[in-house]
Amino acid sequence: MKRTLQLIAALSLAAIGTLSQAQTPVAPAPVAATPATPKVDAREANQQARIAQGAATGSLTAKETQHLEKEQAKINTAEANAKADGKVTKKERRHLAKMQDKASKDIHKDKTNAKTAG
Repeated sequence: MKRTLQLIAALSLAAIGTLSQAQTPVAPAPVAATPATPKVDAREANQQARIAQGAATGSLTAKETQHLEKEQAKINTAEANAKADGKVTKKERRHLAKMQDKASKDIHKDKTNAKTAG
């Protein structure tokens, strides 16, 4: 009887060890990739650099810098909204491009006007 119990215990432990080794961790479900907008991102980086350069050299006043940064934030929000459904349509890309065109003109206008920080 004692020997039978030892045999059952040994087999149980072996079975548990085999089961624990056989179980593999479950990989997390793949996250849907956000749509890429490389042109929008490149223009955004360029415009941010232009604003930073203008603020650093004094060609942009604090108020102008704040206005331009707020405009960039609106573009970022529009981009996030466009990506929210998982696809950025041509219409959404055109809208983002128009927003960035206006922002670029505003940066140029504010950097080249007579107002300076100081």
